[in-house]
Amino acid sequence: MPETEPETAISRVDTARPHTARIWNYWLGGKDNYEVDQEAGDRIRELHPGIGEYARADRLFLGRAVRHLVTNEGIRQFLDVGTGLPTADNTHEVAQRLAPESRVVYVDNDPLVLAHARALLTSSPEGRTDYLDADMRDVDTILEHAARTLDFSEPVALMLLGVVIFIDDDTEAYDVVRRLLDGLPTGSHLVLSHTVTSPAMPDVDAAVAFWNEHGTPRLTQRSPAQVARFFDGLELLEPGVVSCSRWRAGTADLPDEVAMFAGVGRKS
Repeated sequence: MPETEPETAISRVDTARPHTARIWNYWLGGKDNYEVDQEAGDRIRELHPGIGEYARADRLFLGRAVRHLVTNEGIRQFLDVGTGLPTADNTHEVAQRLAPESRVVYVDNDPLVLAHARALLTSSPEGRTDYLDADMRDVDTILEHAARTLDFSEPVALMLLGVVIFIDDDTEAYDVVRRLLDGLPTGSHLVLSHTVTSPAMPDVDAAVAFWNEHGTPRLTQRSPAQVARFFDGLELLEPGVVSCSRWRAGTADLPDEVAMFAGVGRKS
């Protein structure tokens, strides 16, 4: 169970400023957001009209990546850091539909996510889910807690979707991801998505600049090449680091290019 009670977490929620998890929830059609988040979300959408589509594309990428890992790679354990607010097709729901014995540990330090954590703690009878209230930089705590639910002698999928953007220092960002992976066994996988900056998408830069002036926490964009560096030393699965809308999308009705790039890599 969460180590902080949901009632205590609610008291930590700042409703005076827009928050990225709540805005993301708003764009995805959720109800766990406030007027301040809706106003900021609408303003960002004015600056970058495609933002709702890339929120949707990132969510669908999560589902495709989890399905691939369960079906084709035999993964049955997931460490999902930067969970975000519960919505449809959370990691454990996708995994356990295919393999009911799958185990998932969620990690987030957003008090609103913690307040809704019980929605993430549902599980098939054969599997298990757990939740940790922690910052992704606290690698030792995350790995120690996750080991209570996950068997680190077997491969684990490390899910880092749209979360490394909150570490602005490049050296620290790469170090945190490397240390998390170092704690996982051979055969584990990294699933990572990250907002990018590109001359082809100047409206994204304007939207991020607006967010960093008015919202919390601040976001850091990186180039596609910088995102690819998170997979250094891993066996990068095809088609590599690409717009998340193009990662094994098949016939999905998604835009060709969104400002969220993603990839999946195997630790060997």
